[in-house]
Amino acid sequence: MNIKGNVSYNKGGLVDSIRAMHLAANVYAIAGENLQGFDKIGYQRKEAVISSFAEYLGSQALSKTTDDTVGRIANTDNPLDFALREKGYFQVQAADGSIKLTRDGRFQIGKNGELQNLLGEDVISDNGLKITLPFFPEKLSDIKVNKAGDITMLDRSINKMVPVATFGIVSKTGERAAEVHVVQQHLEASNVDLPREIMAILPYRRNFEANLQMYNLQSNNLSRVIQQLGS
Repeated sequence: MNIKGNVSYNKGGLVDSIRAMHLAANVYAIAGENLQGFDKIGYQRKEAVISSFAEYLGSQALSKTTDDTVGRIANTDNPLDFALREKGYFQVQAADGSIKLTRDGRFQIGKNGELQNLLGEDVISDNGLKITLPFFPEKLSDIKVNKAGDITMLDRSINKMVPVATFGIVSKTGERAAEVHVVQQHLEASNVDLPREIMAILPYRRNFEANLQMYNLQSNNLSRVIQQLGS
């Protein structure tokens, strides 16, 4: 762009620096989300996907996907803790009726015998109905779940295991999961690799700082030109 007095400046350079900073900041935000989710049960890391047209689109070239790699699974002493050794999700129904997918298998028994998550949302069976225990167990260890997600309970009055329901394990598209492997008394930690996550964001931080320096340099040069023209 030409300014009176035959002085010119590169407007595109300022815009490019701003676009690059916005993009780097948004990628950094995704990485920050992963760092915050590191110690959350069942959290799945988010991965930044950047279009090849990022130079022209800036932050609009950024999209986000979910890494559905199975996280670290650890044993617990709680019979109502569950983990999935294969890809897939438990289904829970929120208060507004919407269905949410989760790999957080920390469940509890509601006041009416419903199997619920820690937020009080009902866990859904493979027939689309909430899972309700036929009676309250004398001990939580009376509840058994097999690899296929079938739930049974010990009826002490007849000393037999009675069927309750089957977990509705689905894929990320909401279809029945092809492979189901439920483990009881286990929980899945997040699949975030902390050192890897920190190393991955360093290039974007350096990119942001480099473009910030370039922006400041161009902005200062333009300010001096305007001041000289004004005088």
